[in-house]
Amino acid sequence: MSGSADGRPARTLAARLAPFLPTRLVAATARFVYPRFEPELARLADLCPPGCGTAVDVGGWYGPWTRRLAPLARRVVTVEPVPHLARLLSSAAPDNVRVIRAAASDHRGTALLWLPADDAGDRGVSSLVRRDIHARALEVPCLTLDGLGLSDVGFVKIDVDGNEPAVLRGARDLLARDRPALFIELESRIQPVAPVVERLAEQGYTGWVLPGADWVPLASFSLEAHQARMSYVVAQGLLRRVLPPRGPRYVNSVLFLPDGRRPGEGRVSETGSHAGQTPRDPLHPARLPAGPAAPHGRPQP
Repeated sequence: MSGSADGRPARTLAARLAPFLPTRLVAATARFVYPRFEPELARLADLCPPGCGTAVDVGGWYGPWTRRLAPLARRVVTVEPVPHLARLLSSAAPDNVRVIRAAASDHRGTALLWLPADDAGDRGVSSLVRRDIHARALEVPCLTLDGLGLSDVGFVKIDVDGNEPAVLRGARDLLARDRPALFIELESRIQPVAPVVERLAEQGYTGWVLPGADWVPLASFSLEAHQARMSYVVAQGLLRRVLPPRGPRYVNSVLFLPDGRRPGEGRVSETGSHAGQTPRDPLHPARLPAGPAAPHGRPQP
């Protein structure tokens, strides 16, 4: 996701040109350069455990995570609410990828997906949580990750621009059963990060960040202070942040690992299941019914 220091998405040159370019070209370019913008993507072996059964990409956008997860997991489930992005992902998805056109949250039904006035969803700032950048809404199907009936989930990436607590509440049973690694975008410009970090800590998850070449425990890295200090970087847009000369990095994603695991370590259980374990203080509410499964922010390009 990209924006100005006050949280408003910046209209970079690339963003202004993108609507005049073929969508597939924009998507391919975004997928190609994204590991330079988000270096964790180039180190998936540290995030996704060996022999991962199911990986989940919540907020698929143009598919940079979906494409790179496909060779590492037996199954990839991508949840993307923007209709044309879901269709694009479906049309080019590897055989082991299932794309679901819906928004992940803590309930089943429909929800309003909020977008800026001049954006159809391509800029990666749409959300179920309305902010001052949003001017119009699109009604979309809404589901919970628990309602998808997934099994052997080893990795979940969540990029939903402020709706992270609801996504985690809707994955309560999944987290208790499979204990997957979680990679979550947390933006203090959108909302405080502490509630998500504290709730996951209560469930036995520890946060890690990658500000440089090495993983650092989140407990020794002030994410909100870093983001406030580096907020000017956000307004530069994707291309400016990946093409040389590259400036300092803006960290806005956290890897959460359960039960004392460290980046690069595999699961404790050989089967990938922790069915006998229960989180110490689960994210509420109680189990929810299955949601719709119709097949089908990120920096702006």
